[in-house]
Amino acid sequence: MGLTAAITPLDHIARRSAWRPLEIVFWLLTLSPFYLTPDYLQLASQIAITALFAISLDLILGYGGLVSLGHAAFFGLGAYTAGLFSKHFWGEPLSGLLLAAVIAGVFGYFLSFIIATFRGLALIMITMGIGQLMLEAANSAGKITGGADGLQGVKTWPLFNAIRFDLYGNTAYGYSLAALFVCFLVARRITNSPFGLSLQGIRENSTRMLAIGAPNNAHVRKIFTIAAVMAGIAGALLTQTTETVSLETLSFQRSADLLVVLILGGVGRLYGGIVGAVIYMVARDHFSGVNPQYWYFWIGMLLIAVVVFLPNGLLGGASRLAPKSWQRES
Repeated sequence: MGLTAAITPLDHIARRSAWRPLEIVFWLLTLSPFYLTPDYLQLASQIAITALFAISLDLILGYGGLVSLGHAAFFGLGAYTAGLFSKHFWGEPLSGLLLAAVIAGVFGYFLSFIIATFRGLALIMITMGIGQLMLEAANSAGKITGGADGLQGVKTWPLFNAIRFDLYGNTAYGYSLAALFVCFLVARRITNSPFGLSLQGIRENSTRMLAIGAPNNAHVRKIFTIAAVMAGIAGALLTQTTETVSLETLSFQRSADLLVVLILGGVGRLYGGIVGAVIYMVARDHFSGVNPQYWYFWIGMLLIAVVVFLPNGLLGGASRLAPKSWQRES
């Protein structure tokens, strides 16, 4: 009589890390806008940037259990960093992207010492306060940031000194999609690792994780810093592809919209941020075209419908219908 080998945690992680055929198909489909909807590549680049921003929030919300209403602080910081660097010093996009990631990461690291000590309502208020402070700081420093008029005069050089950012959005979408994919690979590796499993344990029961010796605060600080880096990259991408920065990049509305994106797609699922970004941005583009004044009413109706009928988001509902071999816990 044969014995069934026990599944170790490493075996479980290896299974989660394996690429599913549906994932490969999904990423191949992200290239379809180049051929199927070439007139909407600017919108496609905005979707890719929003998806990256959503993934950064999902790392701390869906996996770390940290609710933030001020995540736009890192997005805006990355946007202004890339914009100021390009305007006054060096317009090469990859350099600006790297600098924005570093600045946002350093800011996130220092804030993480505060964030790691709070939970619940106190954390929500603190993150929202940080976002509002950043917004007012940018508004007050009008001589540097442009204030309410926005930062003008940003010039992005051709990518690799050869590929120009054209008006049709070909380069913008390819550039944003490449950044999204690289950051997704990093996020995927993090969530499908012992560190990622520890984060989920902290989210579910932080007291029990402390009892078994897990360094909860250190883990929270790490993931918060990583999320800040990705949010900064997303902000820099927006600046480089539009060549302008506005105070809206730091607004509470942007942080709130990001939560809507995750709720639509599914919190705690990396693809949820991407799917949610597609649905939200396409819906916003359509509804604002139909009724520019009241388009957010329809977004609200869509959000209510998803929460009532698909409380785990669209991916959560789809996972119930998908074959078990396609389902992923992440």
